[in-house]
Amino acid sequence: MSGTGRTPRVGANLLWLVPGVVGGSEEYTTRLLRAAQERFGSSFDITLFVNESFPAVYPDLVAQYRTVVAPVSGANKVARVGCETTWLSYQARRRRLDLVHHLGGVVPLVRGTPTVLTLHDLQPLALPEFFHPAKRAFHRVMLPWSVRAADRIVTLTEHTRQDLALRLGVDPARVTVVPSGIHVSQGPVDPALVASVRERYRLDGRSFFVYPAITYPHKNHVMLVHAFARVVAAHPDVVLVLTGGAAQCEAEVHKVVDDLGLRASVRRPGRIPAEDLDVLYREATALTFPSRFEGFGLPVLEAMARGCPVIAAAATALPEVIGDAGVLVPPRDVAEWSVAMERMIEQPTLRAAAMAAGYARAQSFTWEAAADALAGVWREVLS
Repeated sequence: MSGTGRTPRVGANLLWLVPGVVGGSEEYTTRLLRAAQERFGSSFDITLFVNESFPAVYPDLVAQYRTVVAPVSGANKVARVGCETTWLSYQARRRRLDLVHHLGGVVPLVRGTPTVLTLHDLQPLALPEFFHPAKRAFHRVMLPWSVRAADRIVTLTEHTRQDLALRLGVDPARVTVVPSGIHVSQGPVDPALVASVRERYRLDGRSFFVYPAITYPHKNHVMLVHAFARVVAAHPDVVLVLTGGAAQCEAEVHKVVDDLGLRASVRRPGRIPAEDLDVLYREATALTFPSRFEGFGLPVLEAMARGCPVIAAAATALPEVIGDAGVLVPPRDVAEWSVAMERMIEQPTLRAAAMAAGYARAQSFTWEAAADALAGVWREVLS
């Protein structure tokens, strides 16, 4: 494929991947790389180009792949973009790469090798009001440039594929959907672990809803808290657990919780260990996922794979991922959200049906299929 008879050399640009900051794209990218190594690691000579904060968080990937650390932390976007344009371009030439895959949504202005671009979504164009003016300006220039510059584009959903055609005039034939996968959980969880997690988050024997999301504006936490207030009025013992990092709406979420008198009913632990979240999914009455914009919505798939019923926003890519295996609600309708949550509490048969449907749906999303699709994109560009 490389034209020399040797194993094709592929570079993966992860300079943008600042652990704990970039949300669902971090989970998708790192899990896809793990699957790729298992599925076709010997078919490509893969080099990861990462920022200085990456190795400490992902030592397994550093051990699996040849890894080159850039002289940037990734937190300073100006420095990172400059590094991609200069240092990364030099590295690609020096290492005689046959292909560079930019997995963070942007292609650098200087490139000298065939290019694949992963675009998780077009949120900066769809909801520009949620972005700093400088970031809006950057994406207004770089997104159109990037989709023109890429030899092939990868998206996670058909929704984003069509959005590219609508907003940027991209020929859908240039875009391949490589959806997320999931490892479907099987078997019971250690009761001692369940008890420990319930105690740690002060859940006792109470019913609860869980929402794992950074407090970005589009994640719609404030609407959810207002809907939850109505649920608490009818079910005083129910709890809402809001996990995930802090962002622009953190202070507003705390204020609304206080204003509505919900401090005793809302847990806000921030980022939590993956094993704790796994237990919360399994024990929750339902996942509530009111996000107004998603390119995929990985927590929805995680919940379904653990037998957790899903209530999600009928918006962007979420209906595509959920299919008929969950409850879809308009993202701004407080009353409808409270009704959906109350039904999950009051109707065990509805909840059981949602659990079974979600679990079955999750089994159709495999990392093996995702890795195979990714390999197909690379082979197409290399040929």
